[in-house]
Amino acid sequence: MRRTLRAPGHRTAATLALALALTATAQQPARAEPEPGTLTEVHAELERLYHDAEVATDKYNAADEKVTGQEKRVHTLQDQIETAETKLGRLTRLAGAAARAQYRGDSLPAEMQFALADNPEHALENAALARQAQQATQGVLAALTATREDLGTRTDKARDVLKSLRASRRAQDTERRSVEKHIDEAKELESRLEKKEVERLAALEKKEADDAQTKWVDTGILKKVGTDATPAGRKAIAFATRQIGKPYVWGAEGPDSFDCSGLTSQAWLAAGHVIPRTSEEQWRRLKHVPMEDMRPGDLIIYFADASHVALYIGDGKIIQAPRPGRWVYVSPAASMEILGVVRPDA
Repeated sequence: MRRTLRAPGHRTAATLALALALTATAQQPARAEPEPGTLTEVHAELERLYHDAEVATDKYNAADEKVTGQEKRVHTLQDQIETAETKLGRLTRLAGAAARAQYRGDSLPAEMQFALADNPEHALENAALARQAQQATQGVLAALTATREDLGTRTDKARDVLKSLRASRRAQDTERRSVEKHIDEAKELESRLEKKEVERLAALEKKEADDAQTKWVDTGILKKVGTDATPAGRKAIAFATRQIGKPYVWGAEGPDSFDCSGLTSQAWLAAGHVIPRTSEEQWRRLKHVPMEDMRPGDLIIYFADASHVALYIGDGKIIQAPRPGRWVYVSPAASMEILGVVRPDA
């Protein structure tokens, strides 16, 4: 199934035009059913709308994942700064105590001896070593101060990156909300269809999927692909199987609902493998395998922009979370345009 992407303005206009056409058709007794071509256009328009929404959501999820990772880096750097400051304060106090002791001609304070001794059981014993320890302490203080300054610089830069990533996430969220408005239009369009029209749309969608699957199977591919999953692959399939019937929700990754990559990432997490959250990143970062080497548990990536993903379960079938208004279910593996296959446990 090949989807032709168009500009958002065109999609909106097309959706409204089709809705008006279908409404007008329903109001004309002489034309109780819309022309086949009109329904085909409706079907294509709905597919485009859902596809664009999935792309926008995937980009938002990727942006959110980057923000979360950067927040963790900033927190780690901040913790390191606090640790350095604590050590710096303690050594500064000890150095001051040591200097005062030397001025009075006393031996190095016991706490200082313990802190600087390579072996605490053998504390510094004479004035010469005390002077060396004082010099060493000043060196440590200088190095620690430099480390603190370097951490501060790195933290400032990390915060700047975080600020930029958050701005990007906000932009992606705005885009996602814009596309979701198109989804509302799609749902409104579907709601205007009469029962027969809905049935015909469903039949049209099924025929497209069946035709694509038949063409794929006729290549003899199922005689080449593997039939045995790895232990981890079986766990991923078992997890996905338990989710069948749960609704599709944008950006969801369980436990009550999923989007496409939310399902696959959680399935493989249940199998003990952490994989990227989005279908685009799964395609980019996981190992690619030839179609003829595919085995149950592998992920099939769909469309040229890697905007959809499903879990291959064998016998030419997948488990997928398709789109809003649908549920996690088993479907033909080639019912959509296949980009390639990746293996999480390679």
